Amino acid sequence: MADKELAAEGGTGKKSSAKMLIILIAAAVLLLGGGTAAFLLLRGGAEPAAADPPPTARNQQPSATVGPMVDIEPFIINILDDNGTRYLKAAITLEMNSPAAVDETRLRMPQIQDAILLLVGNKTFGELADLHGKLQLRSELRERLNKILANGQVEKIYFTEFVVQ
Repeated sequence: MADKELAAEGGTGKKSSAKMLIILIAAAVLLLGGGTAAFLLLRGGAEPAAADPPPTARNQQPSATVGPMVDIEPFIINILDDNGTRYLKAAITLEMNSPAAVDETRLRMPQIQDAILLLVGNKTFGELADLHGKLQLRSELRERLNKILANGQVEKIYFTEFVVQ
């Protein structure tokens, strides 16, 4: 009978040491995981962001250089709306592809302003109120201005002020 008690105690001792081993391994894994996470977070959170650019940056290819810029003075235009009179106050900066294009743009500024006023004046409030409408306007403006210019092209158009009311 004493042998049975010793065997029973020995079996319990092996089970408790196995449980202890599993607990130690789990604790070690948790410590290593927590340490790794802390190391990555404290080392620099900018590295994951560099590997995964924001959605807007994925759609646009960054240019190595920025072309010369031409500012167009702020202007106010009546825009179409069924509910009453609406206005757009905007200022635009044009990025040109060459210095010669900048000179031509300054010479043709009355033509450029006229093209902008005619195009924007025929837009409705609904067309200009959302992002898609602003992007469409930017595209149409670029196309129209490039038809006016002979010695260069508008590379990009930036709205530096845009208020619809």
